[in-house]
Amino acid sequence: MYKFFIRPLLFLFDPEKVHHFTFRWIKLINRVPFISFFLRKYYTITDKRLEKEVFGIKFPNPVGLAAGLDKNAELFNELSNLGFGFIEIGTVTPKPQPGNPPKRLFRLIEDEAIINRMGFNNQGVEAIINRLKKNKKVIIGGNIGKNKWTNNDQAHNDYLYCFNELSPYVDYFVVNVSSPNTPNLRSLQEKEPLQKLLSLLQEANKKLPNPKPILLKIAPDLSDEQLLDVIEIIQETKIAGVIATNTTISRDGLTNINKKETGGLSGKPLTKRSTEVIRFLAEKSGHSFPIIGVGGIHSAEDALEKIQAGASLVQIFTGFIYEGPSLIKKINKEIIRSIENTKK
Repeated sequence: MYKFFIRPLLFLFDPEKVHHFTFRWIKLINRVPFISFFLRKYYTITDKRLEKEVFGIKFPNPVGLAAGLDKNAELFNELSNLGFGFIEIGTVTPKPQPGNPPKRLFRLIEDEAIINRMGFNNQGVEAIINRLKKNKKVIIGGNIGKNKWTNNDQAHNDYLYCFNELSPYVDYFVVNVSSPNTPNLRSLQEKEPLQKLLSLLQEANKKLPNPKPILLKIAPDLSDEQLLDVIEIIQETKIAGVIATNTTISRDGLTNINKKETGGLSGKPLTKRSTEVIRFLAEKSGHSFPIIGVGGIHSAEDALEKIQAGASLVQIFTGFIYEGPSLIKKINKEIIRSIENTKK
């Protein structure tokens, strides 16, 4: 129904306007008595075989929503009714910021992809905390970044501020230094500044009554040498793991005219590369830390490939937009089927 009726209608309009319209609609229908119950009944698969404990958190299933969709923690309770095992909010910055000027979101329908140059548009830590206080037991990841006007030599202060303020309200943290849409942000992925940033966050983490898992989100455009540096830094700083991968600046193989737009590319064109990065990190590290696999998951088979490559959990974003909420259920069913087949 979604792909044949709802999506074609939504895709007639500007993608950012559709995003806001869809959020309002989802929130509205979830206020109707019993709708939340029926959504959970239809979309959620409750099965012990799907449960997975990763970096000390017990996930009801391994399929999560990637950061970027629910930036301001407006819809995490409602989205969880669609079967997600966890929701990642953000990217959150200390102060509110509007992001880059529109138009900044582009569909590449023939390529089943999206280009965005949103620029960490969000309402800031304070507004987001007020919403997270209403959490109904949804596992939340807090994706944190720096404000656009903060120089890189002071970026650690922004990350530390977000970390300390959000720590009572999220279950794990994601350090986002890999978005291509904030000037000079990706230079924080270089070995020296990255090691410094993660070490400072770990020091702050140790002071918490209940330390939180910290993960690093990396770009798919890193070289093998840079990926080896990432492994070394993770092992030295002892952060909990990595999210592979963020959007790409590559435009290889695209056919849509919007490929000329600047920004991060997500969706089908990223499927192969993100899986390659997952496999490289898992094999070269000796599977010494958990990996959340994200990038180009448009089918249950795509998700299973990432798990087989070494991912402990997976996240969807663009696939959710193109395939609809049934994708979550399909992935979880395929994971169960895979478990059953290994026991035969």
